[in-house]
Amino acid sequence: MTPPNVEEIDRIARLSDPTLRNLQITQCYYELSQCVAERNGFCANWCTFATWASCQAGQTIRQEDLIRAFEERFFLSPEISAALEQINAELIQLGARLQAGFFAKQILQALTPAAAFARASDAVARGNKKVFEEIGFEFARFLQTFSAGNRFDRDQTAHFCAALRPGDPPDGQRLLREAFTAYSEASVQDGKQKAELMLFANIAAGYHEQIRLQPEIAEALNASVGAATELKRNLLSYVVPLSSVTAALLTRHRPHLDAMFVRLMAEVNRLIRQVITEQLMTLHLPNTEVLRLGHDLSGAFPQSLVGLRPCQLSIPYRLPPRESRSVSWRHHSGENKMRRSFILMGSTNFTAANSSRFSKTKV
Repeated sequence: MTPPNVEEIDRIARLSDPTLRNLQITQCYYELSQCVAERNGFCANWCTFATWASCQAGQTIRQEDLIRAFEERFFLSPEISAALEQINAELIQLGARLQAGFFAKQILQALTPAAAFARASDAVARGNKKVFEEIGFEFARFLQTFSAGNRFDRDQTAHFCAALRPGDPPDGQRLLREAFTAYSEASVQDGKQKAELMLFANIAAGYHEQIRLQPEIAEALNASVGAATELKRNLLSYVVPLSSVTAALLTRHRPHLDAMFVRLMAEVNRLIRQVITEQLMTLHLPNTEVLRLGHDLSGAFPQSLVGLRPCQLSIPYRLPPRESRSVSWRHHSGENKMRRSFILMGSTNFTAANSSRFSKTKV
């Protein structure tokens, strides 16, 4: 396979349609992954993980099933039901005449959750592009510099890495320097040493990626439907025409009613975050495997990565206690340290796999 060149990376990154751009980014990651595998051996490299992650990001970019998933949770949430009953009772006390079944449907119209999901889609699309035009570009340059069959050349590798910015991310590219040095050396190693070098490189590139993506991930996961006062105003525009109470009376500051809307909005935004998190923090792998942030990884630990040798990669991490790990990840997936721990374990499980494991990554 002919590897994508840097001009192809630039062309794809310039596409204005985020959906089309994501599809081409995912395909390009697949081609880069295959070309790195041809050079270094058929085990997972960073582009392998990027293929799966970009494919998953595409679902959020296209907003697939987000509204449906939110509505299901909205109507089944006991907290939402309780909040609506309290608001209904308060409005009736104020003189509003509400029709049975009218209020819940109008709440959804007033919420406009599609706007929150659109903001999440935009943030994910920007992150997808941001990482591709940086790390994808460097992989294309790496493959152009080190053609298949080249032996490890420390001077050539140092020359390649000199183009990468010194310092730590998000501004520096020190971790990418370490990653590509390890990828270069791994091509001439085999067995345990190759697996360790590939794991080292994957973690270094993955850690750099997560630091660079943190603003967009946090923005996507924190997308909300707005303030409680806005919801109250939107809702009353539906309710007031059916009420004997004037708009001025209902829109006036009322601490008890306003507090009810604040509680309702908190639960609505929690459900929106939950829907986005479950879609964004899930990887669908070949052979129907699914990795979910918030669930322990299954599968046997690769023997070639048992008893790792000391390395110089300075990536601080600490796993939460096993008994609280799922809860912690489920509630703090927007935090880089939680995703980093999950990526570390996932990279260890999949780096040493054989080529058949990744033969169906093409999109």
